[in-house]
This record gives sequence, C-alpha cells and structure tokens, in this order.
Amino acid sequence: MAEDTKAAPEVSESRKSPEPPFVIAEGHPMAALADTIPTPPKNGDLIEGTIIALARGRVYVDLPPFGTGLIYGREYLNAADVLRKVNPGDAITAKVVDPAGRDGYIELSLKEARQAAIWGEAEQAIAAQTIYTLTIEDANKGGLILSWQGIQGFLPASQLTKDHYPRVPEGDKDKILGELKKLVGTPIPVRIITADPKEGKLIFSERVGDEEGEKTSLIEKYQTGDEVMGEVTGAVDFGVFVKLEQGLEGLVHISELDWGLVEDPRTMFKVGDKVKVKVIDIKDGKVSLSIKALKENPWKTAGERFKKGMEVPGVVIKYNKHGALASIEEGVAGLVHISEFENPQELRESLELGKSYAFRIALFEPKDQRMTLSFLGTKKGAKTATARPA
Repeated sequence: MAEDTKAAPEVSESRKSPEPPFVIAEGHPMAALADTIPTPPKNGDLIEGTIIALARGRVYVDLPPFGTGLIYGREYLNAADVLRKVNPGDAITAKVVDPAGRDGYIELSLKEARQAAIWGEAEQAIAAQTIYTLTIEDANKGGLILSWQGIQGFLPASQLTKDHYPRVPEGDKDKILGELKKLVGTPIPVRIITADPKEGKLIFSERVGDEEGEKTSLIEKYQTGDEVMGEVTGAVDFGVFVKLEQGLEGLVHISELDWGLVEDPRTMFKVGDKVKVKVIDIKDGKVSLSIKALKENPWKTAGERFKKGMEVPGVVIKYNKHGALASIEEGVAGLVHISEFENPQELRESLELGKSYAFRIALFEPKDQRMTLSFLGTKKGAKTATARPA
C-alpha cells in the first residue's frame, strides 16, 4: 500500500515517549511531588486518548502527557471497520502494544482494547453472577459450544441442569453426544463461571450459583437404606428417574426395577407416577434407588419349589449371545444354552419369544441366582409341561 502523501502530525520532544524516570530517594523534598506524576503507560495497559489526525492506514491519538499514540499496520487492519467511522476529536480507548514504538510514537491496538474490555466485563459478570440467554451453536462429547460478545465459550455437560442433562446409560459418550446435538439452536440461560483471557477460555454454567450447595444439603438428609416415596420425573431405556423432593432426584436403574426381566421401563412407569423407593447408594452427588429391593427376592424361596433335574414349563423371555432365557416363575429364569442347537437360527425357530416349552433344570444354585435349563422338545411349538420331579 502506498504511503499517504499527507504528513503525519509533528511530534514534539515533549509528546514523544519519555525516557524512564530517575529514582528519587525516600524523604527527598521532590518525593511528594513525584507521587503526583502520572506513570508512563506500559505494554498491555488500556489508555484513553483523542484522535488528532487520520491518514491512510494510520490513526494518530493524543495521549497527554505521555505523547502521541499510533494505530497502524496490522492493528489498523484489525480494527478497520471501526476506524472508518471515527473522526478527529473523537475519544477512544486503546491498548498499548509498544510504549516506545516507531518514530517515538506509542503503538496502540483498538482490537485488543476491545478484547480486554470484554474480558473485564466477563470478570464482572462472574462476580455478579449475571445471567445471559445464549443460543447453543454446537456440541461435542463433553458439552456445548456458545458465543458471548464474539468470544466462543464452552458449557460442560456437568454444568447443565437436570432438564438438559443427557440421561444415557453408563456414560456412553456417543449417546451423550447424540443427546447434546438435539440442543443445538436452543436458547438457554447461562452464567459465566471461568474467564481466562491468556488462554482464551470462557466457561459457562446453566446452574444457578448455589444449586450445588443446595443439592449437597438435600443429599445429606438421606442415607443408604432409607425408604421414601417419590414421583417419577422421567422413564428412559436404562431406568426411571424419581424426584425425592424439590431439587433432588435419583435413578432407579433398569436392573433395580423388578426381579423379573424388564425390557422397557416406559411400559411400567410414566411421568407423575408415585412410587416407593429404597436408597441403595449415594456417591459423587448421585443417588441410586431401587424398587425391587422393597419386594421379596423370589430366589430366596425358589429352592423350596424347584430342584435340579425337575421338569418344568418355562416361558422364553429373551435371546442373548449364549442362548435364550426362560422364566419358570416371576423373577426366576434360567439359560437354555445355544450348544443344544445347530445354530442360532434353529434356537429361535424352536424357542419363540413369549411361548411356553418343557425344560429340565440342569443346574440350580438359588443362592447365586443361577440356573440352566435343558430343552426337552425337539420341534417348534413343543407342548407345555407340568412341573414335576424328574
């Protein structure tokens, strides 16, 4: 870019950046006067001044009593949109990038001043716990991406409220990402909890400031073994969420819903249902609950009704990689091993889900809740047998 033919404003010796001040001994008559002298700006300082001249690719700023500031080169280009709208006499705030710059001018940055002001505002927002409504722009496996004042920030999944927290089994990261992606485009109220300008790190939280403390206080009221009434707040494929009281809910995992096989918790519970639950674990701010723990374990008395070698009817309730599960009574089921068949297809043709067949108990260990069954039929649709000793 060709230099502008317009001459730069003349800079007097008094307006150039001063030499470092000499040190005045403590107690000297000039010491009190020295304390009133403004400290010369240093690199990184924000400083206010008045525009005194505009040239192509340059802006000159009066910075009394320290001299003249200059915005040029890359710093001019970075703030070109703003600088096109300014005029001599306008007051601006800029950041010092070199206090002893080109030709004695104090080199300034308008963009960095704006960034510094934004980070300063972020610090104030943290102290005041200011709430902003921001739109979710993207998601990753750890949380959500949002922007504030042109700065991209991060909202960790752990800082979401229970309404938006991804409820997925065993922390499956792919499923967490799928749930978080559903929130993209949603405006949510957040507050800033971390602002680090050096690392450009801006962290948000959807939770109110004292929510964690309140939750901790609520949890402290409960102990393992407590039996309480609660209200179902959500039913998902891996269990049921139950509100114990306002601000605190726990999870009844699918394995803790019933002694019998549960395929889909949604078929057993719906939002608003009142249920009695037992607290079975409290760890890391999470409350684990059980419904089946309030019912008698059918395996405890199964030994009174069944023995190894007994022929029993059983209903096929599930397939797995080892074979098929057949229930001989509510909550008591055994495995029909795939080795009894030529291949998985033959097993599924011979043992259809929901149908009853005749089996012999090949292994029975009620204390360990283990049982294996041997299929007595040879063809699809074998007749139901009556339980009797072998």
